[in-house]
Amino acid sequence: MHDASNRWFGRLKFLMPDHVFLAVSHRRKIGRFPKFGNPETFNELILDRCLHPNPRWSKLADKLAVRDYVRDRIGEKYLIPLIAAPDVFTQEIFNSLPASFVMKANHGSAFVEIVWDKSKRSFDELRAIADRWLGTDYYRQGRERHYRAIKPRILFETLLVDSSGKVPPDFKMNMFGNTADGPIIYTGVVQDRFGNERIDLYDAQWCTLDLELGEFPGSGLPPPPPPNWEEAIRVATRLAEGLGYVRVDLYVFDDKIYFGELTFTPGGGIFPFSPDRYDYEWGRLFKAMMN
Repeated sequence: MHDASNRWFGRLKFLMPDHVFLAVSHRRKIGRFPKFGNPETFNELILDRCLHPNPRWSKLADKLAVRDYVRDRIGEKYLIPLIAAPDVFTQEIFNSLPASFVMKANHGSAFVEIVWDKSKRSFDELRAIADRWLGTDYYRQGRERHYRAIKPRILFETLLVDSSGKVPPDFKMNMFGNTADGPIIYTGVVQDRFGNERIDLYDAQWCTLDLELGEFPGSGLPPPPPPNWEEAIRVATRLAEGLGYVRVDLYVFDDKIYFGELTFTPGGGIFPFSPDRYDYEWGRLFKAMMN
């Protein structure tokens, strides 16, 4: 029955209007149909954002255009060095790239290719990946409408590695504003993103949460806070200021902090919480920022 349902959805999903696609996707992933008229949960509020985006989000979700915003808000030093952002990826561009780098596309999620050793990769191989990304309409995948206005581009950044030679953990900081007791931040620390991915979740005081997001388990041995955790909070708070709820992604490792991206519709409104009560708790925090 489950396989038949997947085949049915796969055949029809691109024919569905956005609100029908999102409602069915939410039901399949979360287990209930969303309340579009009166959203309560975090995922329902994200669905509403997918359908009714702020025009500003297109620029801020664009991995190239957002660099100006970050530079103005927190300074150049927090930006991953940009190697190239060509209009066309050519053999000449490939030849000019350093021995290691990261190739990305600017118009969606998961468009990332790490090149540890360029001598073991070919231009034709990377161009095929780039062409596939550039030909992907990211809006059609999840119906997050603010991605429609982003012109797809390829970019190349410096490869970040920590002191152990690994890709550093990704800090996904869900920003819910401030109270008299301090900022409300729930951070998912993603380790081994390109291998055995694990996510540990913390509040602003670095207390672990009994929460799992999606299908990603915790590590079983949550890492201690980084020594520059307070600086990471200041950086994320400054970037989130005036945007309502937003997820600020940072790379925090050794004594460094680098900006990753701003995400306004994380999970596309179909990201299960376990336990489910957090979907409602985060929804209340989200709605409090809207009042």
